[in-house]
Amino acid sequence: MASRQRIEEWIAAYERAWRTAGTERLAGLFAGDAVYSMGPFEEPARGLAAIAELWERERRGPEEAFEMTHEVIALEGDTAVVRVEVRYGPPQNLHYRDLWIARFAADGRCRGFEEWPFWPEKGIVPKGGSR
Repeated sequence: MASRQRIEEWIAAYERAWRTAGTERLAGLFAGDAVYSMGPFEEPARGLAAIAELWERERRGPEEAFEMTHEVIALEGDTAVVRVEVRYGPPQNLHYRDLWIARFAADGRCRGFEEWPFWPEKGIVPKGGSR
């Protein structure tokens, strides 16, 4: 069973790992067979090697300018829901608000990670779409 303190520590370690060159820290964050999805309809990366490839593809490197804040919204058993806000600085100047759904193994590493990203300029319905 996860605790709020362990979730807070994991999020801090996640941010440190994102800001650190390389992907060696992933083994401390994710179980070897973890599943990581960048969106609710995205094909997930499966296993540490695939997650490492995803991270290297998605981030700019340790010098990437961003601020991240978060709030643990819910915690039930081994699953946490976290609201995350990220503001990337120049040259990107992007703003995201995400929900993370993370399931944890008994050892505290994440075994399932699903991100639900939202950004102001995209809206909630695709252009030309309807509900």
